[in-house]
Amino acid sequence: MGRSVKIGMIQLACSSEPAENLGRTVEKIKESAAKGAQVIVLQELFQSLYFCDTEDYVNFSLAESIPGPATETLSELARSLKVVIVASLFEKRAEGLYHNTTAVLDADGTYLGKYRKMHIPDDPGYYEKFYFTPGDLGYKVFPTRYGKIGVLICWDQWYPEAARITALMGADFLVYPTAIGWALSQNEETNADQYHAWQSVMKGHAVANGIPVVAVNRTGREGEMQFWGGSFITNAFGKVLFQAPHLEESVSVQTIDLDLTDYYRTHWPFLRDRRIDAYEPILKRFID
Repeated sequence: MGRSVKIGMIQLACSSEPAENLGRTVEKIKESAAKGAQVIVLQELFQSLYFCDTEDYVNFSLAESIPGPATETLSELARSLKVVIVASLFEKRAEGLYHNTTAVLDADGTYLGKYRKMHIPDDPGYYEKFYFTPGDLGYKVFPTRYGKIGVLICWDQWYPEAARITALMGADFLVYPTAIGWALSQNEETNADQYHAWQSVMKGHAVANGIPVVAVNRTGREGEMQFWGGSFITNAFGKVLFQAPHLEESVSVQTIDLDLTDYYRTHWPFLRDRRIDAYEPILKRFID
């Protein structure tokens, strides 16, 4: 019997009301499960607007503990629907200590653990260093009913080191909850170039590691940012199996064939030919 898994991707526009966002997401999870999804991936920080576009202390009130209220709701939902849920949340770890964190709920409702975002950006419109402490749990792979899921988050997706390490830990596929968009001041050529680069780097992770990649982004206009949607999934050789629209919400389900990993890793043996004896320079910031 071949190994395959049906991945649900929920791409939504968010409002300023966390309860509304959670409620709509719950309904979309049910819709995704009804379409046959076994693993359902939510976009980054799905319970709120992308608040990191400003540095505002009020926004810390959006955070919650993990496990906590959201994971309790999603755990019961996962159990009742028999699906795995990958949920990106704003974690309050302690007073004055916060993380950008993704929790994984197994298909029996079990809370399997969390991954804390390792790479934290600080750019115009993405002031995440103001809010988030860099992750300190290392890279994580979660053994679920439907496969071993390697979880990374948004800015992590630009780093081949993160994808490689997570793949080497035995992930069957990588997921990237994401919040990324176009500044309204940009022209269409710049927009196209940025999206192409974003998708291309993750297709590269799929090819280099021989595993599927799932990226789930938000859509909708927030302030001076148009989130570009375009959630997509690749097979183990970087072939795009599905791509969501840019400016519309989307609930999609796509089957990935996990047996292709062995095929591609055998025919394109990048892991076999790695020169682990020669990679010490990668530990340096820059080689002068």
